[in-house]
Amino acid sequence: MDVILLERIAKLGQMGEVVSVRPGYARNFLLTQGKALRATKANRTKYEQMKAQLEARNLELKTEAQAVGAKLNGVSVVVIRQAGESGQLYGSVSTRDIADALTAAGFTVGRQQIVLNHPIKTIGLHGLPVTLHPEVEVSVTVNVARSAEEAERLARGEDFRARDDEDEDEVDATEEQVVEVVAEEGEEEA
Repeated sequence: MDVILLERIAKLGQMGEVVSVRPGYARNFLLTQGKALRATKANRTKYEQMKAQLEARNLELKTEAQAVGAKLNGVSVVVIRQAGESGQLYGSVSTRDIADALTAAGFTVGRQQIVLNHPIKTIGLHGLPVTLHPEVEVSVTVNVARSAEEAERLARGEDFRARDDEDEDEVDATEEQVVEVVAEEGEEEA
C-alpha cells in the first residue's frame, strides 16, 4: 500500500515522500497515528495544501525537542532492583521503568521514546538512546543497582561485587567459627 508520510519516520522516509508499506502497518500504525495518508490523488493535493503547516509544526516540535534534549543529554537515573550475588536481575528493567525514573527526575518522556535494543538484565551502568523527535536523539545512563549505596558505588566506578571491609570481617569471623566447631567435633569423636 502506498502512503504519503506526514512526518519523518526512521528507516522509512522523510516527510512528504510516497512510500510503499505493508497494508497492516499502514492501517494499524501509520494511518491511525496520523503519521501518513493514503496515496490517492485527492490526498496528494490535500498534502500540498497542508505542506507549509506540517513543516512549521515539525520545526516547532524539533526546536522544543532540542531544548529538552540539551537538558536531558547525559542524565543518569537510578533503578533499584533485586538481584543475585552474580549481578543477574530476578526480572528485567523495561522502558516503562526507565520512563518512570526519568519522570521522577523531572523530565516528561514516554516509554515509546526510549530505545531499548536488548533487555536490561544485569546490574551496572547502561547507556540508552532516547528519541525525543525523529531528528533529535540524546543519551541517558541507567544505573541499575540493588540499593542506593550500591548505586553510588557504581556511579563512582567501583565494582558492584566489591564488599565493604565490614562485610569481609564478618565473613572471616564466621569462617573461623566454623573451623572451631569442626575442630571441637573432631576432638569429641576421638
